[in-house]
Amino acid sequence: MAEHKKEEFSKKEQELAAFAKAMSHPARIAILKVLAQRNACICGEIVEVLPLAQSTVSQHLKELKEAGLISGTVDGPRSCYCINWKVFEKINAEFAALFAKLKLQNDMCC
Repeated sequence: MAEHKKEEFSKKEQELAAFAKAMSHPARIAILKVLAQRNACICGEIVEVLPLAQSTVSQHLKELKEAGLISGTVDGPRSCYCINWKVFEKINAEFAALFAKLKLQNDMCC
């Protein structure tokens, strides 16, 4: 049986990978665009704009929330979500630093 080797990598590498995984579905990108346009959104409104079922949108919202990319509150049958900009800014800086380091290390390559 294969061993899980995730813990062999640094915490920062694991965080960047989790962020990339959370962003890896086009529906999640579309959800983030809707949230950015409205600055806050009720789940039902997201369903109205996307060609997805309520349950599918809810699953994508759950993935984004677990990754810390959005925050949300539940008020009875209504859920309100917004982008967690602190997390986005942190991850953006970490990706920028990673890309700059990779480029610097690889400038001599063909």
